[in-house]
Amino acid sequence: MENTDNKNHSDVGAMKKYLTIKDIFAYSFALFGFQLIVGYLNSYQAEFYAHIMKADFAIIGVLLLIVKSISAIFDPFIGNLIDRTNSKSGKLKPFILYSVVPLLIFTIIIFIEVPFSNAVLYIYIFITFLLWNMSMTLGDVPSQALASVLTPNPTEKTNVISLANTLKSIGLVACVVIVPIICLIVPGGSLGFEAGEPISSNEYRTSSIVIAILGCGLFMLIYVFSKERVPYKAVRMTFKDMFSSIKGNKPLMLALISCFLGFGRQIQTAIGIQSANALIGNQNLVIVLGITAGVGALISMSIMPVLIKKFDEKKVYIGVSIYGFAASILSTLVYVFWTQNLFVTLATLFLVGLQFGVVNILPMIMVADSVDYYEYKTGKRTEGTAYAALSLTIKVTLALSGALGLIMLSVAKYDAAAVASDSTKNLIFISYSLFPGIFSLLSIIPILKYDYVGKKKIEITDELQKRRNKNEETITVDSNNSEI
Repeated sequence: MENTDNKNHSDVGAMKKYLTIKDIFAYSFALFGFQLIVGYLNSYQAEFYAHIMKADFAIIGVLLLIVKSISAIFDPFIGNLIDRTNSKSGKLKPFILYSVVPLLIFTIIIFIEVPFSNAVLYIYIFITFLLWNMSMTLGDVPSQALASVLTPNPTEKTNVISLANTLKSIGLVACVVIVPIICLIVPGGSLGFEAGEPISSNEYRTSSIVIAILGCGLFMLIYVFSKERVPYKAVRMTFKDMFSSIKGNKPLMLALISCFLGFGRQIQTAIGIQSANALIGNQNLVIVLGITAGVGALISMSIMPVLIKKFDEKKVYIGVSIYGFAASILSTLVYVFWTQNLFVTLATLFLVGLQFGVVNILPMIMVADSVDYYEYKTGKRTEGTAYAALSLTIKVTLALSGALGLIMLSVAKYDAAAVASDSTKNLIFISYSLFPGIFSLLSIIPILKYDYVGKKKIEITDELQKRRNKNEETITVDSNNSEI
């Protein structure tokens, strides 16, 4: 008997190719640039406020949580505007253009030292960070959504999302390479890896300028080179309609709930600088921690398409998440109860990092697929709504992980200018290594019900392509008749 599944997989792979190398790399490096900015704030913002502006870590954590939660309300508005948009350059690209200038300006403003203290300081932090978040959302929602319209070919979609999110992940930690280099160049700075001094105000400011210009410049590649190839019609939706479309989209709901339950996986980014300072003895040596986890993530990203082809998204996600939990347990036990030797620690953290490439990318693929699923059910493509929901979820999860991390630093009695005690090191390492594993395990729960994989996904993809081809034929016939 003929193997239907294999045949269907072959048919999908044989679909028309839409993407060129230029398309793929323009989109991928644009996300790299955007995440370079996001990663800089995630990694250095709290330390800048605490060391340079003399703010309290616990208050910073709570304040950032509040700001990100409030700014998340902006996401549905952007999603609604996207789904209503019908311009010559597409429904997504105009918003990316609008976001670039304010994102550049507020990235720099946040890292300028101001002579405020007490309540005035926290009000200033609240306002500037809220404006940055709104600027970020204006670019984040459409840039993520673009993955679902670059090509109707699901194989190409998986491949471009894999590469783009690989570079996105690299961009998220690239600041830990760029900032130490700037520290070596800026006169009167901490001299990178040598002096072991905290990063100076001038270094923060210079870094923000370099990263803002580089990141926004790369981000513009999307507007210049990317094309929206999947046809759509502008959809006027009320916020009630948006909520209904999210609720009625099972794959999307499950992916979002999984992201939310796994929020603690992001804690490494939130406390990376402090972890490097406490565990290794220098803030700028966060590059060592970043590269260790990053190499592991890159390896898992590179083999993910092969794993998905052999199994499917659901099985790969569950398997890798269980592995991540086991690796986190091993790493923590070794550090806390056996040895704090740097090379052994880095080896176990490498094993922990192997999970991140897969568990960070697969939800993106699931959300992109959910847009197709909803189009199949209703005939409407709602990229704006789906990715606004994803952006909102990511903001809330980053805020929660950041708050959790900063609160743990306060509990551990972390002090940037003091040598960390063993108890401080242990608590920070538990937060850095064990928490991601625990939250990876929790994130599996909704994925157990995820079924938009295998034969079902292939059949829906084929049906959508037939509908699109039929619509194109109808438009062509109407156009010819009108000419006559």
